Amino acid sequence: MSNYHIKHLEEYFQVYRKSVRDPEAFWEEIAEEHFSWRKKWDRVLRWDFSKPEVAWFEGARLNITENCLDRHLATQGEKTAILFEPNDPGEQAQHITYRQLHERVCRMANVLKEQGISKGDRVCIYLPMIPELAVAVLACARLGAIHSVVFAGFSSNALATRINDCQCKMVITSDGSIRGSKTLDLKAIVDAALESCPGVERVLLVKRTGGEVTLVPGRDTWLQPLLDGASPACEAEVMDAEDPLFILYTSGSTGKPKGMVHTCGGYMVYTAYTFKNIFQYRDGDVYWCTADIGWITGHSYIVYGPLANGATTVLFEGVPTYPDHGRFWKVVEKHRVTQFYTAPTAIRALARESLEYVEQYDLSSLKVLGSVGEPINEEAWHWYNNNVGKGKSPIVDTWWQTETGGIMISPIPFVTPTTPTYATLPFIGVQPALMDDEGNEIKGNQVSGRLCIKFPWPSMARTIWGDHQRYHDTYFSTFKNNYFTGDGALRDAVGYYRITGRVDDVIIVSGHNLGTAPIEDSINEHPAVAESAIVGFPHEIKGNALYGFVILKETGEGRDRENLRREINQQITEQIGPIAKLDKIQFVPGLPKTRSGKIMRRILRKIACRDTADLGDISTLLNPEVVQEIMDESL
Repeated sequence: MSNYHIKHLEEYFQVYRKSVRDPEAFWEEIAEEHFSWRKKWDRVLRWDFSKPEVAWFEGARLNITENCLDRHLATQGEKTAILFEPNDPGEQAQHITYRQLHERVCRMANVLKEQGISKGDRVCIYLPMIPELAVAVLACARLGAIHSVVFAGFSSNALATRINDCQCKMVITSDGSIRGSKTLDLKAIVDAALESCPGVERVLLVKRTGGEVTLVPGRDTWLQPLLDGASPACEAEVMDAEDPLFILYTSGSTGKPKGMVHTCGGYMVYTAYTFKNIFQYRDGDVYWCTADIGWITGHSYIVYGPLANGATTVLFEGVPTYPDHGRFWKVVEKHRVTQFYTAPTAIRALARESLEYVEQYDLSSLKVLGSVGEPINEEAWHWYNNNVGKGKSPIVDTWWQTETGGIMISPIPFVTPTTPTYATLPFIGVQPALMDDEGNEIKGNQVSGRLCIKFPWPSMARTIWGDHQRYHDTYFSTFKNNYFTGDGALRDAVGYYRITGRVDDVIIVSGHNLGTAPIEDSINEHPAVAESAIVGFPHEIKGNALYGFVILKETGEGRDRENLRREINQQITEQIGPIAKLDKIQFVPGLPKTRSGKIMRRILRKIACRDTADLGDISTLLNPEVVQEIMDESL
């Protein structure tokens, strides 16, 4: 069936039309012909966005790891599944074959079983980018345990919040992580987190840095001796297509992070199908996504999507600037990488450096370049295209979210003509709509509005863990019978989509979605702070950076301002993580508020961006005079 690998634009339009005219028949064909099922579905799709309720391949039975591992053993057991490139370029890269990965996952699954983990239990994984991270994820899936991976750059407070929210029984972590020239003590962070996590019974420890650690008796165990004694065979748990596969937390515009729940069947089908097409993966290719598995990009396009296609996927522990700014390109040359998927932040940072870092390496193996996390700006797009792709490797500027599970709008390389800054056309089966503020769909081209999706796709999140009402309120209450993405977009004359950014209080910094509310809560806990407001402003590397407007209590007025700035950022680092630190902190006499007390962030954004020529009508504010005072003192 040619539908599985789209090769030209006419075929894209044919397949796309088929996928939206009869979605059930389309996805049934994809699911039936390309995956192993223990039992077929009773019904392809049941959905009602008003509840919201979505079920794909209902009644089907499967295990995703049989599709990612077992079914490849007979034909490509000796092929490299995971190619691990360590942080230190002097350390040997590891080629882990499908057979070896299968055995490692089975041993790990048996260890988890022996430690009391069974189907439905939640396991928190807080590991650096080492093979054990991918193995732990797949071992949970093999048992039917629900994995919750937390990025190993989050603070103990952020980790504890996520562990408690879904009542994890176990944490898998390591003595430490190595990123560039820095070593991070992960065990100490876990120990601090677990002081407020009574539900965690066991901690399994991977040895990575060899640092000193203290084991808590009865709770902490080194993992390797358990693996050495475990059986290399483990029968996969048979799962329902709609059973939860994992929980992954994403920042909300208000309050605590949202635990997005993804299920087994639809997620597998969609991530595998998008991976195959959007990266035009062919047998023998070496695919590298530089994301961390702690984010959805790593789940879908380092682990599940590539392995379901029998691909070779690179797992990179390091950073793009260590030991120098040529590291990415050295790895591309060394492993003859064919598809390279990274974030605009990394591209912008590398584009500032000498071109010698790129030009000294042979990048002729590259066929497809990808971009993820935020829209890529035009300057970075051209630099990437000219210097890395040499004008011959198309750039797929992919738009999607933690909630969507897989890529939603993207070019297909060698199929869709690309335009800088545009994510271009919806992927097969995706039905976008632009809405006006009244909730009406805006038809036609050369229009802009709020980006919604009006029909379910297989990999969409099914709920927020433990809070279905919040799932409804966040995604389905703004526009009736539509999933609201939270993003604005425009559609140009040929129907290409360009994402124009968040329309809520979430700011994308270096590709990370940061909700302003938790950062403001953290700042406001400082004893010298009365109130604060955070906005984003353009940053040449990060895309956006954070600007904090802070009102001090009387007790803080006489304090040294630079020390206060350091203390505020230290508090944010400890409670949320260093990714949420503020680039600028301005101490202000007040914040512009409406008469109902709402902070007018629109005005603060303009001040932060130095765009104060037209602030609109501020006469109706409760305190219009404060606007001029803030502008006079702006940084």
